[in-house]
Amino acid sequence: MEARHLRYALTLAEHAHFGRAAGALGIAQPPLSKQIADLEREVGARLFDRTRQGVFPTAAGAAFLSRARRALDEIAAASVDAARAARGETGRLRLGFIASALLEPLPDVLGRFGRERPDVRLELHEMATRRSTAALVAGELDAAIGLGRPGGVGAEQLVSVPISHDHLVAVVSSTHPYAGQSSVDVDQLRRQPLIVAPGEDEPAVATGLRTLLGKDSPALSGATIARDIHTIIGLAACGVGVGLGPSRMLAAPRRGTWFCEVTPRTPLPDLVLSFSARDRSPALNAFLDVIRRNCPEAGAALDHRLGPLGPQEEDDRDSTPA
Repeated sequence: MEARHLRYALTLAEHAHFGRAAGALGIAQPPLSKQIADLEREVGARLFDRTRQGVFPTAAGAAFLSRARRALDEIAAASVDAARAARGETGRLRLGFIASALLEPLPDVLGRFGRERPDVRLELHEMATRRSTAALVAGELDAAIGLGRPGGVGAEQLVSVPISHDHLVAVVSSTHPYAGQSSVDVDQLRRQPLIVAPGEDEPAVATGLRTLLGKDSPALSGATIARDIHTIIGLAACGVGVGLGPSRMLAAPRRGTWFCEVTPRTPLPDLVLSFSARDRSPALNAFLDVIRRNCPEAGAALDHRLGPLGPQEEDDRDSTPA
């Protein structure tokens, strides 16, 4: 039994006449009569009474047609759902990210993605770079935003592009001796208790701090560990010490704190978007398109690694409201 058999039966019931139904279907009457007869043999019941007044469904026919109508509706809906999924309008996107990405660029990226793809289910997981890399390799995430290029087993399977650059800044309590200064230097930092991110979670940042302050720096070995930038800022506000973190922290000012540049200017690892080279799911492609538009440098890198948007992707993007 095929979908056309269902359409033939429904059209015949609507027109109550083989000739008129055949005309509506655009076929000759004999083939229609044969298809209905074949359908009745397959069902094992007479579906239509042929009378001089017309062709009318039997009780079995009425029951069959009710289900047939729902079946055709489901087939049509399945086609629509498939087309939407192919365009990345539905589905699921699992994204891991470090906390500082919520300052920039994730608010704009996620806001735009949510407006353009409201039926894609976003699963968001805050996690350190090392964890998100492992989750990507294991297939537990579709994309991840972390600090520096992923490393370790399986990282070679990932596509990674920078989406933001950053440098080191310091944050202190407004009552700290450094409050009011535009910058602090390395010697000043070495003499202060520090608040830093855990090295095991963000190894690229830890390496940069060791390079800046010295591999065996007492200030680093005795530093207070804070797992996200908001905790770094909060502990600094409490007078625990000098918080060190990315300049994205400047987007999260807090009463009772003061930010200073660190001299010499110390670049931090780039904020990097990573995803599996084997994953080109429509939902991920839609997310990458939003990254392209919000992070131009990342867009150029994505085009270099994956190729520019194809004609169909361009059409889909042009038809999506900004």
